[in-house]
Amino acid sequence: MLNALMVSQIVSWVVVLALGATVLALARQIGVLHERAAPLGALMTDRAADVGDRARRFDVAATDGQKVQIGGDRPARKSQFLLFVSPNCPMCKKLLPIARSFVRSEQRDIDLVLIGDGDKHEHEQMRRGHGLEDVPLVISPVVGISYGIGKLPYAMLIDHDGVVRAKGLVNSREHLESLLAAHEQDVASLQEFLTGRGETSRVEPNDELVH
Repeated sequence: MLNALMVSQIVSWVVVLALGATVLALARQIGVLHERAAPLGALMTDRAADVGDRARRFDVAATDGQKVQIGGDRPARKSQFLLFVSPNCPMCKKLLPIARSFVRSEQRDIDLVLIGDGDKHEHEQMRRGHGLEDVPLVISPVVGISYGIGKLPYAMLIDHDGVVRAKGLVNSREHLESLLAAHEQDVASLQEFLTGRGETSRVEPNDELVH
């Protein structure tokens, strides 16, 4: 009887260890799927501010007190690259240095603006952690709601006349570049361009929501 009890205990531990290993393997796969992205274009998910429409203008203050104009005619004739992010979004943190490098390398007179919703201190920590102190950070749920932003990270390209030229979910440099490519091809998104050529693309977005 004692032997049977020992065997039962051993079998139980083997099952527990096997389940633990399975859970770890599944967690790893979920993490891989979470960060995997097809490099064929940003995915549009909303219709609150369509490509070709004038973006609603906002005159807001950045976290450092700097005045920031979002949308509308821009006297400096520079386009804006709005990046909606959150400190609770792993993909946003991964994308921030990529976005900064991307805007710098394009040489298209583009201003990068980070937009978030939530705790100011957490957003500031995220920005400082990626060396983006000189990039305006606006904490405003109204902007995200007005533009219909539902998932993160999300980007919008607004030209110097305040017109939305491209937009979409982004999680790689290729997705950022696809917004400019869509603008150059005069389509709403790169998906539309590829569809016209009989091609398709897919991207797996984060489930982080903007409230």
